[in-house]
Amino acid sequence: MLLAVDVGNTNVTLALFDGERLAADWRVTSHRERTADEMAVELRQLFSLRGYELEIVDGVVIASVVPNLNPALIEASRRYLKCEPVMVGPGTKTSVRVRYDNPKDVGADRIANALAAYTKFGGPIVVIDFGTAVTYDAISAQGDYLGGAIAPGVEISLDALVSHTAMLRRVEAVAPDSVIGRNTVASIQSGLVWGFVAQVEGMVARMVDELGGSAKVIATGGQASLVAGLTHVIESTEPLLTLEGLRLIYLQNSDGGAR
Repeated sequence: MLLAVDVGNTNVTLALFDGERLAADWRVTSHRERTADEMAVELRQLFSLRGYELEIVDGVVIASVVPNLNPALIEASRRYLKCEPVMVGPGTKTSVRVRYDNPKDVGADRIANALAAYTKFGGPIVVIDFGTAVTYDAISAQGDYLGGAIAPGVEISLDALVSHTAMLRRVEAVAPDSVIGRNTVASIQSGLVWGFVAQVEGMVARMVDELGGSAKVIATGGQASLVAGLTHVIESTEPLLTLEGLRLIYLQNSDGGAR
């Protein structure tokens, strides 16, 4: 079985694949100081919750945007899973032609998203990943990664608002019934959530126009469900898109693929 690991700034998502079949998936909080031993303890506990043992893993693929965690991830894979992990980065086969000015600047998660989205839906396509940052990625009709945009995510936008104002406090990130807030809590929620919806709709309109006027639009990431149901421009929400992309990348970089 293949273990796919996507390490983000806020969360780590993991998926266990039996061939093409998703056997289990998990989402845990990112801890930047975690050791290989601590990671192994958590992995064993997560596997146990779903009735699995670590010994069933015979392949590991990792995408990480937290570089200081990478040595511990590699050590944990080697020591406890007995696998040399595929670390997605420069030099990794992905079959995605990257048209960025410097291809090495594109995050591994964005390449995985592009591959999975194009494989499942074709192109042109826009992928919106709602994580700590919100990324917008454009993939051409031929499957080329063209580039995109990066914006602050929902939570860090709220953090910035609260930390830089004396009278405003943290609120739950939910959409109020009306865009016109009648109290401070509703006003913050309106600006936060409906403001993000407006951003998404505006960015999608501009990006689709640059792609020729027609493109599919899909969403992924931990905050995708917050926004996707509030706008008509997102056609599909794919919570495990990055992990599916990692599975496809692994197949290109291993001998015989996952068993």
